[in-house]
Amino acid sequence: MESDSWRRFFDSYERTAFRLETLPSYGVPEEDAELAAFLSTGGLHIPDDDQWLVRVRRFRATGRWVGRVHVVRRPLTDYLRYEFAVYAHTVRAGEDVRILDVTDDPVPGLPQQDFWLFDDTRIVLMAYDADGRQIDRELLNDIDPAPYVQWQQRVWERAVPFTAYEAMLDG
Repeated sequence: MESDSWRRFFDSYERTAFRLETLPSYGVPEEDAELAAFLSTGGLHIPDDDQWLVRVRRFRATGRWVGRVHVVRRPLTDYLRYEFAVYAHTVRAGEDVRILDVTDDPVPGLPQQDFWLFDDTRIVLMAYDADGRQIDRELLNDIDPAPYVQWQQRVWERAVPFTAYEAMLDG
């Protein structure tokens, strides 16, 4: 799915949009400057009119839920430290972010691929190269969503809300 069709598809969900993230870093060229600034200063400013924050607020204002679980292992990568700084903003906008730390407690049987699950019925697999750059989004047609729903439930139950996980790291 290309950018415009992906956005239209994404924005058309009716109730729930769930993301499973499994990588320790993502190569997103649009984030390079912001990531470099974060790594040099330790600070991150995201304006209130940021495109994703505006969309999250709109989803929530229309009664739709959006959330994710990021599977992590310590020590956190520089990218994860940056992404956690981003999560602080997305959580305030209404995104439900949780962290599943498998450093000391692996969760067998989890998929090793990122995906989005929309309304418990539509699955989009996210494919990345070795450097974490997105190379494809694939809408899975004519597939039983039950395994993806079960994975979502399994990671959700074991994951910690982002703010609680961040407090544990700071404590």
